[in-house]
Amino acid sequence: MKIEQTRRFMQAVKKLHSNQKADLDKAVRILIETPEKGDLKKGSLAEVSVYKFKMQNQLTLLTYRFIDDVPCLILLSIGSHKNFYRDLSLTN
Repeated sequence: MKIEQTRRFMQAVKKLHSNQKADLDKAVRILIETPEKGDLKKGSLAEVSVYKFKMQNQLTLLTYRFIDDVPCLILLSIGSHKNFYRDLSLTN
């Protein structure tokens, strides 16, 4: 499976500590194994799925797109719940 990252996602990952990156790596591995694990959104975010996981005991949201034809997982953004959907809809 091909995995791609957006610039926004890469910038957010750069700010993480190594123990946070380990939690993120576990979440990405889960999505590689079962891409339908996240919740598919509706409305203006219809093509996006969100996977919720714990990063250092804090709820973290990871948005991604899965393209079944190619098998490609595109990691869009990561962050806490506060203003997450608002910020995501502004960038789409």
